[in-house]
Amino acid sequence: MGIPSGYTSAQVVQAVPTGINSALVLISSTTIGNAVSSVTVSNAFSSTYDNYKILISGGASSALGGLGLQLGATTTGYYWSVPRLVYGGAASNETGANGSSFTSVGGMNADGLGMNVDLIAPFLSKNTFYYSNQVANGTSSVAGGGGGFLNNTTSYTAFTVAPSSGTITGGTIRVYGYINS
Repeated sequence: MGIPSGYTSAQVVQAVPTGINSALVLISSTTIGNAVSSVTVSNAFSSTYDNYKILISGGASSALGGLGLQLGATTTGYYWSVPRLVYGGAASNETGANGSSFTSVGGMNADGLGMNVDLIAPFLSKNTFYYSNQVANGTSSVAGGGGGFLNNTTSYTAFTVAPSSGTITGGTIRVYGYINS
């Protein structure tokens, strides 16, 4: 459908009828550079929304692996678990306790980048929770879903995405806010 001619996305959001409480609003769209080891998205979170969705699509990486997510400059207190299956059928489980970031919240290889993460309360002065679906392409890759929390009550406005190894090129990071009801 798109935004009607002559209107901004903020004006369209303000026109959402009362009672609709599951709408997503695009907050930012960031293009990933060429052969970068991380990408920081600033001004992603604010008091306007309590919860957010981060999607990454397109692009490629120089190595097979996962994408990690760090909030602000915080490098401790990340607790997470990602149970998953290798496409050949073997189960695996990745976990982190008091780690430096949420790891394996997305997948990457030479054919693409993919991340689908919901963040609960990153701007609020509460623990931030995440839920993700990890799907990596490639015949020896994995699929699974995970979650965790950041064990502090810091209010965040920015996040950084980084590959587990190598570099990433191209693709788009989109941040959406869930409309508060």
